[in-house]
Amino acid sequence: MSKSRDVQVDTVSGDDLVRMLATLSNPHRLRVIAALLTGRSYVSELARTLGISRPLLQVHLRKLEAAKLVSASLELSDDGKAMKYYEVVPFAVELTPAAVAAAVSTLTYNGSDLT
Repeated sequence: MSKSRDVQVDTVSGDDLVRMLATLSNPHRLRVIAALLTGRSYVSELARTLGISRPLLQVHLRKLEAAKLVSASLELSDDGKAMKYYEVVPFAVELTPAAVAAAVSTLTYNGSDLT
């Protein structure tokens, strides 16, 4: 796994919190996070595990990566094929009314779609 990164809401900007929550509101993305808990995986293997197409999975992986919930690394297989591996970036957010209020003070969100 990547280096541990516990996130506290008071250190996460309001925009990052919105992006994280919006990203996690999709059931496919929750399934990706759950599948990656067993260890890193490459796109084709993960698509087979989840029973979804690679193009659809790649859309969700890009969103998860943009929200800093997964990380990716490109590696060469023994036969020279480039393979992109994904893994979960450890995160923890305490979501309380007070934490949300603190995050609101840093919002610059302009209404564009984050999901």
